[in-house]
Amino acid sequence: MKNLLYIGNKLSSHGYTSTSIETLGSFLEEEGYTVFYASSKKNKVMRMLEMIYKTFKYCKKVDYVLIDTYSTKNFWYAFVISQLCRLLNVKYIPKLHGGDLPNRIVRSKFFSDMIFSNAYINIAPSNYLFETFKNNSYKNLKYIPNTIELQLYKESIKEFKTPKLLWVRSFSKIYNPVMAVKVLVKLKQTFPDAELCMVGPKKDESFSKTMKFAKKNNVEVKVTGKLSKQEWILLSQNYNIFLNTTHFDNTPISVIEAMALGLPVVSTNVGGIPYLLKQDHTALLVDDNDVEDMVKQIERIITETNLAQSLSQNGKLLVNDFDWGLVKKQWTELLV
Repeated sequence: MKNLLYIGNKLSSHGYTSTSIETLGSFLEEEGYTVFYASSKKNKVMRMLEMIYKTFKYCKKVDYVLIDTYSTKNFWYAFVISQLCRLLNVKYIPKLHGGDLPNRIVRSKFFSDMIFSNAYINIAPSNYLFETFKNNSYKNLKYIPNTIELQLYKESIKEFKTPKLLWVRSFSKIYNPVMAVKVLVKLKQTFPDAELCMVGPKKDESFSKTMKFAKKNNVEVKVTGKLSKQEWILLSQNYNIFLNTTHFDNTPISVIEAMALGLPVVSTNVGGIPYLLKQDHTALLVDDNDVEDMVKQIERIITETNLAQSLSQNGKLLVNDFDWGLVKKQWTELLV
């Protein structure tokens, strides 16, 4: 088996949500690959320095360097490490993340070209990013979807008498958590017993803003903080609708997991979401930050006969394609 260096934000030990470096990295290790990692340093400067150090340390020992590539400040990790890989003559593979990456490759075209045009191959986990990169003349592309272990997600019996909403993301302004509370406030006008549970770590000031809005509007929101996968899967049994309120997105694992659990999904239709989900078939979609329409779509699930069942069944069929048992074949064929 091959040796790999995986570059990314390995920060779950600091209370952050696990990202691809931890999930895909673990999957690859289970398949027999030796995987070295950088970095779990919380401080961004120290993280960058460790990434550089380990690239030098392992460049002669590894066959490929995987680089989780994002659109925000972490974009520069990918730039520095990719150019270092070029200098050291080691093959590197950017794994593309983030719903705003299409804007980044326009804003930073020179640097983007240096990263992506010189890569061994670029891995797009969504048709959205695949098409965007293809349209921007990047030809060394391969689609390999994000993945889950499908057998972990057991469906529970749901009732749809009142909305019981589950939201699972980091409390970050790009995920627009306050929208979920705004939806709850309006839903309670029709369904006084409506509930909202929000699962995820605090990442920026959006947590305090969300809680202040809930208090100001006198609604109770259950907030759990970060939970393990097993914990939030168990918690999901108490809820019947999954909300995704994000401003930017690619192919969110949390939405794929929700469909695997049989939860009807109501989501904003930003970024890669329309490439993943189909209106009235696998989910109900609304425009970014459209609280009124999100409320209407949730009410449809409660009031329209068989809609919840249809969304649930179609969603479960869709996520079969994301099972690691299928996806791993694409990775093993790539990493020969």
